Amino acid sequence: MIRAFIALPLPEAIRNQLTVTQFLLPLPRPVPPANMHLTLAFLGKVNEPDLAELDTALARLRAAPLSLALAGLGVFGGDKPRNVHARLAPAPALDHLQARIAQTVRSMGLPLEGKRFVPHVTLGRFAPGQVSAGELAKAMGEIGAVTSPPFTVDRFILYRSLLRAEGPVYDALADYPLDG
Repeated sequence: MIRAFIALPLPEAIRNQLTVTQFLLPLPRPVPPANMHLTLAFLGKVNEPDLAELDTALARLRAAPLSLALAGLGVFGGDKPRNVHARLAPAPALDHLQARIAQTVRSMGLPLEGKRFVPHVTLGRFAPGQVSAGELAKAMGEIGAVTSPPFTVDRFILYRSLLRAEGPVYDALADYPLDG
């Protein structure tokens, strides 16, 4: 079984910008810049033959490159935050691509996390109570708006996630161009 997910990689300039933002936030466990991505579908544990079939199905998807932009910071977990992330500006083409990928995964009978798609790039994770909501709100207010000019993403990737004590390691299993 392979723990897998499908995501958009980020341009180096955007990862660099987000790394600077991380240093300004109280993040006990910041996400390494090499691991920053925008998850389109989290699959969980999938057996290798099913991943091979999924690879074939994903390779048939056609979509144009995406124009995306950062549009602020957010927190998941409310009063007991567990994640700080960069939000993305609304992008109908991104929503459409994500829906097509989710449909492809579901049509194969593969597991798919049932959460509503909220486009974001995780900057750091922590246990509830490890960082107070007030401390995060103060730091986020001091940083101000985290935005970017539009950037282009021209591919999506099927990743394997290896869980390690020092944090997850992501390996690209397959790369799919957005050139349609």
